[in-house]
Amino acid sequence: MKKLLSSEAANNRANKNIITGIILIITIFLSVGCEQEESPDPDTMNWEEILETAEGTQVRFYGWGGDQAVNNWMSGFLADRMMEKYDVTLEWVPMNIDEILNKLQGEKQGRAAGTADMVWINGENFFTAKGNDLLYGPFTERLPNFNQYIDAEDVEVKYDFGFPTEGYEAPFGKAQFVMIFDEEKTPNPPRNHEELLAYAKAHPGEITYPAPPDFTGSAFVRNIIYDIVGHEQFLDMEAEEDIVRAAVAPAMDFLYELRPYLWREGETYPATIAQLENMYADGEVRMVISYNSNLVSQRISSGMFPETSQSLIFDNGTIGNGHFIAVPFNSPNKAGALVAINEILSPEVQASKYDPKNWGDLPVVDNNRLIVEEKQIFEAVELGEGALPQEVLLANRLPEVPAPLVPIIDRIWMESLLD
Repeated sequence: MKKLLSSEAANNRANKNIITGIILIITIFLSVGCEQEESPDPDTMNWEEILETAEGTQVRFYGWGGDQAVNNWMSGFLADRMMEKYDVTLEWVPMNIDEILNKLQGEKQGRAAGTADMVWINGENFFTAKGNDLLYGPFTERLPNFNQYIDAEDVEVKYDFGFPTEGYEAPFGKAQFVMIFDEEKTPNPPRNHEELLAYAKAHPGEITYPAPPDFTGSAFVRNIIYDIVGHEQFLDMEAEEDIVRAAVAPAMDFLYELRPYLWREGETYPATIAQLENMYADGEVRMVISYNSNLVSQRISSGMFPETSQSLIFDNGTIGNGHFIAVPFNSPNKAGALVAINEILSPEVQASKYDPKNWGDLPVVDNNRLIVEEKQIFEAVELGEGALPQEVLLANRLPEVPAPLVPIIDRIWMESLLD
């Protein structure tokens, strides 16, 4: 009898444990679902209410952290300004964009609460994020500074690598591909792909570029493609590998011909643009490339690059694009994110970012929308040594390929150039 009672008691305990476990799972599931809805919906607020909601909160800004000057500007100037003007604590979280997208995708699949409020994004990554419903929006037309200072009809605002932005990301800055040489070593730098090959043959082992899919290395490849076969055909090209492969074949042949004259005979490539910058600074290579057109003056002023370093672009122009800020679908502080993005679009912040001593990033504000005093803020920025004037860059700016083509081109490069 005791045995029977003991067995029944054990069964009762087991059943209770199962029920408790089920209740716990339901509770967790419901709490996760609730956490996703914690962020007040800015869509129901006017701008004054958004400002009030953001006051005293924390905003986490996730983005590429591969440049210490950028990290310093984010954590210093921008964070200080947000605290002083809005009592908002801005936390800069350096992280590679693929990790950020994986994080957001995991949170979406697991119905988990979000931690990122803003994401620095562009190109194929925006294409992926928007296509997978990882972003909040549209929101740009709700920002006073967007409406006041940004030309919403500008093709580089309406499209990101050929993909419509539709208000799901706000412009952050502009980039344009440049090459940097030391004028003392290279008084007549190459101005097209043919001269680049001749230069490499004359100085074997002394030029290279990061291997795609590194962002800047991939841009180098696309610039070579443009210089050889032009850019127009790519703007509305289908994302079919056979079509793309046929179009870029002459450029891949050229890069294969260039390969044995590269650093380490093209058997290996720098892993990152930071590594290439260090190689140039140490005199190991003669050329460095960048999407930051003012990088050269920044590096000269810091003492990293020789004072005789000079930016240049190909005679046929180089690729330019914009980078943007988006708000994740599960941002816990959407109101705070909108306040921060709006402030970033102010002339004062854009001018600070434009200053090579801080970052050197090209501004996105429309000069025609600025009053005299605001124009003077930008005119006061000293570009420093070696940098090309903005008007020269913009006059020789080529459009990016559509986002879906980028990974195809990177894959073709890897198949063609890597053993």
